[in-house]
Amino acid sequence: MKLGQGRNDARNGSERSRTGRKGVGKGPGMDQLQERILEVFCRTREQGPLVQCITNFVTVNDCANVILAAGGSPSMAHDIREAAEAVEGAAALVCNMGAIENIDAMILAGKRANALGKPVVLDPVAAGGTELRRRESRRLLEEVHFSIIRGNASELRYLAGRQVAGSGVDAGGADRVTEENLLRAAEEFRELSRRTGSVTAVSGEIDLISDGNQTAVFRGGCPVMARITGSGCMQTALLGAFSGAGREDSFAAACAGAAVMNVCGELADEKRKRNGTGNATFRTDLIDAVFNLTEEQLKEGMRYEIFQG
Repeated sequence: MKLGQGRNDARNGSERSRTGRKGVGKGPGMDQLQERILEVFCRTREQGPLVQCITNFVTVNDCANVILAAGGSPSMAHDIREAAEAVEGAAALVCNMGAIENIDAMILAGKRANALGKPVVLDPVAAGGTELRRRESRRLLEEVHFSIIRGNASELRYLAGRQVAGSGVDAGGADRVTEENLLRAAEEFRELSRRTGSVTAVSGEIDLISDGNQTAVFRGGCPVMARITGSGCMQTALLGAFSGAGREDSFAAACAGAAVMNVCGELADEKRKRNGTGNATFRTDLIDAVFNLTEEQLKEGMRYEIFQG
């Protein structure tokens, strides 16, 4: 896959990933987090938040459609001549570095969103992959405050100042979060949250969400999510919708994005297996699963645990 394309954030979907108990786990606050996730999910459908997305041309259609499926309304205004004005009517802004040519528009829109107190979500596509992306990712973090930063492990490890093994837009094997390195990875991304003041959301076989004080670990999804381009970009778009509806709770919005993608990935994969279809149909079924997802399905299907400190 080439730079600028939507990347695949691989999901486990293995038996190991299915061992977590539904909606429960370690640490205090489990029931409260579930309630917050469900509240954000339902409020998005009730409020229909307008989400401005400055995203890449490879996944722009999927990002718009998944926002619609979740109950939001997409605005794909990326031209620098209107980006800051467009954010005034939006509930949230999504900046996707796959659209590296639109960094200046992201900064203008991001500063305006900050001034208006609106959430801004960053997807640092291939951060660290080239000198251009290294420079522009630093500039974004210096000039805009992001409510949530969502990416794969290589991208966020680069932002945390670590050596990374990623190639292009995909996470490197040595960077991926595993059961074996889970606690160390949680500490790395917790420190990134503390330094940036942003909720960090790492997507992959295991999802890590941290606000610097607590870290939630989500499991689920399926391997086919790694066989379509843009599953990560779609999750970022969902975070924009969930942030727009629950702007005072970025941690819950990020957790809702992980939970919804994992549950819907599993539902779409079950349909794929029944019908004997492939990855192209799976992509459509994934968006359909978001559209048809019920509160009860989300409540029963999400699997997570929380680490404090």
